[in-house]
Amino acid sequence: MKRFLLILRALMLGAMLVAAPAAIVHAQGAATGSPMLLPVDDTPLTVERDGKVIATFDIEVADSPTERSRGLMFRDVFPDDRAMLFVFEKTRPVAFWMQNTPRPLDMLFILPDGELSSIAADTTPFSVEGVPSKEAVRYVLEINAGLSERYGLKPGDLFVHPTISAGGRQ
Repeated sequence: MKRFLLILRALMLGAMLVAAPAAIVHAQGAATGSPMLLPVDDTPLTVERDGKVIATFDIEVADSPTERSRGLMFRDVFPDDRAMLFVFEKTRPVAFWMQNTPRPLDMLFILPDGELSSIAADTTPFSVEGVPSKEAVRYVLEINAGLSERYGLKPGDLFVHPTISAGGRQ
């Protein structure tokens, strides 16, 4: 039994050491107020209705827990043709907040097949109040506030990108 506890302790310490660098980077970035800058994906994301493209965005993909937790925090500048796509491993209800986010955003909650479920428009900068999805979703797209209205986005619109196509089949 004692040997088992020693092995278990060693495994736990090893797991903590592996997880520590990401947690430290996350904590340091949040503490310094520095924005997370992800690479822009090679393929633009399009929004379609009735087979016609109604909007196109160059996207940054946040698909790890650390990236999803940082999102657009501390980003003072974010072009209107840019978006951040949050990718979750499983379809589930989600809630976002605007802590340390200095600009209002529109949050688009997307189903696994790419269909727009709901929109949280013009979210409040720096708010710690949760902004929930209305149902289980697989993706969230954050864009500058007002763009949903400008493009006339509405539930049922289809979001097309290889990341979404791949996730919808899982």
